[in-house]
Amino acid sequence: MELRAFVEITRPHNCVLAGVVGVLGSVVAVGHLPDAFRTLLVFLVVTLGCAGGNTINDYFDYEIDRINRPERPLPRGAMSRRTALYYALFLFAVGLFLAALINVYAQILAVVAYVTMFLYAWKLKPMPFLGNLAVAGLTGATPLYGAVAVGRIGLAGTLAVCAFLVNVAREVVKDIEDFDGDIAKGAKTLPIIWGKRKAAYVGAIFAVLTVAASFLPVKAGVGLGYYAMFPVDLIILYAAYLILRSQDRETAHRSQKLLKISIFLAVMAFLIAALV
Repeated sequence: MELRAFVEITRPHNCVLAGVVGVLGSVVAVGHLPDAFRTLLVFLVVTLGCAGGNTINDYFDYEIDRINRPERPLPRGAMSRRTALYYALFLFAVGLFLAALINVYAQILAVVAYVTMFLYAWKLKPMPFLGNLAVAGLTGATPLYGAVAVGRIGLAGTLAVCAFLVNVAREVVKDIEDFDGDIAKGAKTLPIIWGKRKAAYVGAIFAVLTVAASFLPVKAGVGLGYYAMFPVDLIILYAAYLILRSQDRETAHRSQKLLKISIFLAVMAFLIAALV
């Protein structure tokens, strides 16, 4: 067993980024950084949940990873599957304990998110579109968790909706990108069942819905700072245009990367709006 595997299996860079987004959700909700202890708790609950989710995902994907990702800790023998299972449950348990220190609503949302991560890795992942919705829901819940932790939703509610919608678009486009590999693995993604063209329309529709939802704060009377979201909307619309124009692997890769970037940029735009 390799000690570094306990860090590697969690994909720490992704988890830290998720924790930061959770904290930014708190800032967007109240317009300033919460007290240091609450900020730390939000960061840790989100980070530990992400770490547990990635670990349990590798536990269930062991056979697939032996072929596609042999360098990962479990396939290369750096950690046993049983250890990975217990480690994931430990991470979830610590996260839930810390969530209970915030407030009851934060604890409930953490339970829902953690259970969804487990179900996604266990059953939902191969299901057409349901797996996409689960991942998108977890993405949207990240900034929302920060808001729940400070007892105020504010702009974080709209940010969560936008994050959910744009991530549904990205997940569908990513399935178009992975079309050939998924067919070889026997997966049943939306592009495989409906065809790439129809799946592209689904992804584009969710991208347009994201842009429409992004204008809700303007209608509510948010100040000029919110217009930082305008260039983000243009990026999202351009990504939708790309995937509608062509569904080849290279174009799908460009489109889903733009959508991924737009998620982070949207958080920054909402942060600017909240602070201004």
